[in-house]
Amino acid sequence: MTVLDLAKDWLRYAKSDLNTANHMFYSVNPKETEISCYHSQQCAEKSLKAYLISKNIEPPFTHDLLELNNLCTVHESCFSNIRQYCVTLNPYGVNVRYPNELAIDDNITKIAIESAQKILIFCEDLVNKFK
Repeated sequence: MTVLDLAKDWLRYAKSDLNTANHMFYSVNPKETEISCYHSQQCAEKSLKAYLISKNIEPPFTHDLLELNNLCTVHESCFSNIRQYCVTLNPYGVNVRYPNELAIDDNITKIAIESAQKILIFCEDLVNKFK
């Protein structure tokens, strides 16, 4: 398997997380806001790691999107353009999985899903440049 193939596998998993986030928010009643936010963060994490893998860099074992974004920015300064989305999603990697850690409502969840989608598209475009 090539580095590009592996990166695309990571992007496929990121898309699956985004699909799950959308489904749990828009198709399930009652809405599963916490789970949607968690999967949005997972989408972003896997997207950033896919980019690193495409550059033949072993991503660290972390859920910290800011750390991953900083690593990506070393190689492409344009990653600073998506930093605000990483800030938005970062709390949902761990804290949202436990009761009473974060207050999540519909608006916050929509922002999380939109942020994840923007990060995914951004990373996917960069990975696809390496064809």
